[in-house]
Amino acid sequence: MNAALASLPDGQDALAGLRVLDLSGRWGNYCGKLFADLGADVILIEPPQGSPLRHVGPFVADRVSLEGSIPFLYQNTNKRSLVLDLDSGDGQSALRRLIATADLLIETEAPGAMEARGLSAAQARKIRPSLVYTSITPFGRSGPYAHYAADDLTLMAMGGLLTMAGYPDQPPLVAYGEQAYSAASLYAAVGSLMAIYRAELTGEGETIDVSIQESVVMGLENAAQSYDLQGLVRRRDAGVTRRAGSGLYPCRDGYIYMLAGGIGETRFWSNFLDWLSDEKVEGIDEFRDERWLNVEFLMSEQAKDRFNRIFDAFARTRTKAQLYGAASRWRVPIAPVANPADVLASAQLRHRGFFVNVPSPALGREITLPGAPYQLSDSPWRVRRPAPALGAHTVEILREIGLDGPRDAQSTRAERTA
Repeated sequence: MNAALASLPDGQDALAGLRVLDLSGRWGNYCGKLFADLGADVILIEPPQGSPLRHVGPFVADRVSLEGSIPFLYQNTNKRSLVLDLDSGDGQSALRRLIATADLLIETEAPGAMEARGLSAAQARKIRPSLVYTSITPFGRSGPYAHYAADDLTLMAMGGLLTMAGYPDQPPLVAYGEQAYSAASLYAAVGSLMAIYRAELTGEGETIDVSIQESVVMGLENAAQSYDLQGLVRRRDAGVTRRAGSGLYPCRDGYIYMLAGGIGETRFWSNFLDWLSDEKVEGIDEFRDERWLNVEFLMSEQAKDRFNRIFDAFARTRTKAQLYGAASRWRVPIAPVANPADVLASAQLRHRGFFVNVPSPALGREITLPGAPYQLSDSPWRVRRPAPALGAHTVEILREIGLDGPRDAQSTRAERTA
């Protein structure tokens, strides 16, 4: 780790002085981004055909290109791109030179692949004893599944989260956006940063072995404990109203989530009745019967059907914003169910500057990307450069380690077999 980290002046990037080698591709590019956006020098080391994430859609304007993948553009801001063929001796030699300058290496190869290239964690730390070597794989580097291939869908399934997502009368649904990979990247970043801190204190690096499956299991909340302690297997319940007065309800431009019924010991139910009485909703007086304060009754189909008929007729004539505004005044818990357009237009997110416009020279336009969900007062998160074009910094980086250009660092397969 660079000694400059010991005392950063105000306003300097939080992780300035760190050098990260990101060999990770689709499973770990987000991990590298978390370091890059806080000021680390993250070198994205790509094969000649580009990072696997460059080939993943959707693409800007639906035009497939190495510079147009939206997931790639988001997950690789602030990185520099270096093309190396790690299956060539020259590419491996160049990487060893880079390892001598690095604090962290992130890779997502199958167990044994980096060892075969002479680039395992143990081999890398012979070059740089303080190096933290983070490996992200589907099932971890040990165990009976260590060599199994997998993708986001299978990992969500084998991690147990898929069975709880979706509607009870339909097959499971996987969350959009390869959430298993994102979860693994987050855990990898946290573990890596802790290990870097230890390496700074001791001079000794270590290996971080991240299992994507285990990262998914961490999202099960209390589902495993429910089965262990109660023998209860949690089920999918999306779209199911558990009790009258609480759940998802349609309105004029989408849905709202309301929590009013079933908690009679609070004032929410009486507030709800006062609100609808003020709106002169037909049939509302029926809800003043004492049985509507009984949770057992509220869970009955009779109560849910009757509540839905009265409240739906009212809610469907109002927008999410109108319902949220009125409910706030009457102190009734309501949350508008935001779609992507709502999120982008959110006054709260705009006030905090969450979304950022990033120029993309390769596309000839600006693109809007999510920022960071945290704000550091003295070492702020920022986008210093957009995601790089393939190999955009190859010459620059090779010269930093004493090589003249790309051909000093790699050989193509054709050259090696000629």
